[in-house]
Amino acid sequence: MLTERQLEIVLSVVYEYIRSGESVGSRTVSKRYLSSRSPATIRNEMADLEGMGFLAQPHTSAGRIPTTRAYRLYVDSVLQRQRHSSGVGIPLAETLIRKRRDLEGFLDEASDLLGRLTHYVGIGAIAPLKDVVVRSVGFFKVDTRNVLLVVVLEGGLVHQKVITVPWELSSDELEELSRRLNLVASGRPWGEVKSALEGYLMGELSRFSEACRLAIATLGEMLGSSPVKVFTGRVSQMLNLPDFQDLSRLKAFFSLLEQEEELADLVARHSLGNGVSVVIGEEAQRPGLEECSLVLASSPRGGAKAIVGILGPKRMDYERVIALLENVAKAMEDVED
Repeated sequence: MLTERQLEIVLSVVYEYIRSGESVGSRTVSKRYLSSRSPATIRNEMADLEGMGFLAQPHTSAGRIPTTRAYRLYVDSVLQRQRHSSGVGIPLAETLIRKRRDLEGFLDEASDLLGRLTHYVGIGAIAPLKDVVVRSVGFFKVDTRNVLLVVVLEGGLVHQKVITVPWELSSDELEELSRRLNLVASGRPWGEVKSALEGYLMGELSRFSEACRLAIATLGEMLGSSPVKVFTGRVSQMLNLPDFQDLSRLKAFFSLLEQEEELADLVARHSLGNGVSVVIGEEAQRPGLEECSLVLASSPRGGAKAIVGILGPKRMDYERVIALLENVAKAMEDVED
């Protein structure tokens, strides 16, 4: 358990290290943050905090730098505080709202603009909720035996797949099939829709039974294993950050961005149902990301979870990034479905 003085010192070291990128000495903490504490007192406390795992000393004669544990203490204090809109990111949010694009377009644009504003990598993602809500189902003729099945979920997420039907169906028949299925499916969670469609199939749609059975099976596959779709902004600005001048660290960072499935899994595992989550360094449990952090803000949107985020160095301005993402997440509420 940290004393009040120890807590003040840990937070002071985090603030100063984020600001300067240089290891922090006891005189700096005393002069800039804790003028009522002597450098000698602070130096003794810093030695104790190093033993407790909150601070590290890169060189014998150097000051201290914060560890992941210290960053976590700082980030949790930021998340617990009641934050008022400070104007951070509001012009960005207004720009995105003015475009009035669908959810995918909004997230794609947001990932790019977030990166430009922070000089890190902006992220946008759409993840399926456990019980997606179907807005509409449509069948469109491709050729004699192939039909395009299009499913639109609440929130604007679209799934499509070509299926082969047992016999030829005309465009009029497909339109009638779409109309009848939408009477049952529209506005209902997939779990309910599946049972209702199976009952409706046996009772009223015997003519289309085989096509319907195939469609239900395909819908189940599409909605039951929907992947996380991730958009990332430009990464070139990361090359200029002092935190990424180490070649091995840079390679690990770019390796993650190149492996879409791994990045999608990381985003899906660490995004909350609604709100901000922060993954710092080793907490990601992925080799090579020990000096990186991921900040995510997510919001349920009908049948999907919309996510915006920032991937950057562990030494990032968390308070600014969190405020920025909260503003953009709020702007998602005004995006047309």
